[in-house]
Amino acid sequence: MTRFFYLCLLLSVSTNGSTLLVLGDSLSASYGIAEENGWVHLLSKELDPHHKIINASVSGDTSGNGLARLPKLLNQFNPDYVLIELGANDGLRGHPLRLLRANIEQMIMMCQNKNIQPLLFGMEIPANYGRRYSGDFAEIYPSLASQFEIPLMPFQFKDLATTKTMIQADGLHPSLEAQTVIKARVKSFLTPILQLIPSL
Repeated sequence: MTRFFYLCLLLSVSTNGSTLLVLGDSLSASYGIAEENGWVHLLSKELDPHHKIINASVSGDTSGNGLARLPKLLNQFNPDYVLIELGANDGLRGHPLRLLRANIEQMIMMCQNKNIQPLLFGMEIPANYGRRYSGDFAEIYPSLASQFEIPLMPFQFKDLATTKTMIQADGLHPSLEAQTVIKARVKSFLTPILQLIPSL
C-alpha cells in the first residue's frame, strides 16, 4: 500500500527558518522499512533544529502524480525549497520521456513562479530497459538543471544496486543499511545550498 505522509522535521541554525519540501517516490518514502529509519528522518537527526523538512513522498508516485499533488503542497506549506525526486517510476513503466520531461518542467516552473527554489534529484534506470531509452532518461535531469539553472544532485547510487546488503529482496528498493549512505550523499548536496550547518 502506498503511504502519504508529512513528516515535519527540524533543521539548521539560521535565524531565518526555511522549509524544504521533499517531493519523491519510494526512495524518499522509506518503502519497506520504518519511516524513522528512512534517509529523510536520519538527516533530520543530524541537523540543528530550526528549519522544517516536509516529506511529501509517496511510494509508487510518477512525475504526473507529483505534478498533480504539488499545487496543494505549495499552498499548504509555502516552502522555500522543493527537492524533486521523481521519475524512476515513469521510466520503469516505460512512459514517454517527453511526458516525463514536460511534467518535471511544469513542477520547476510552478515553484519558480512562486519564488520557491526547486532542486533536482537526478535519476537513472537499468540499462536493460534499452540503452537508448535509459540513456535519454538519465539525460533529462542535467538537461533540465541546465535549462532552468537550478541545482542538480547527480545520480550516485549505482553501487547500492550492485551490493546485496544495500537492496531489499525485491531487487529494487534500498535496504535499511542503505539509508545512511543515501542520507550522507543527500546531505553533502544540500548543505552548501541550504547552509544547513556551519561545517561538516
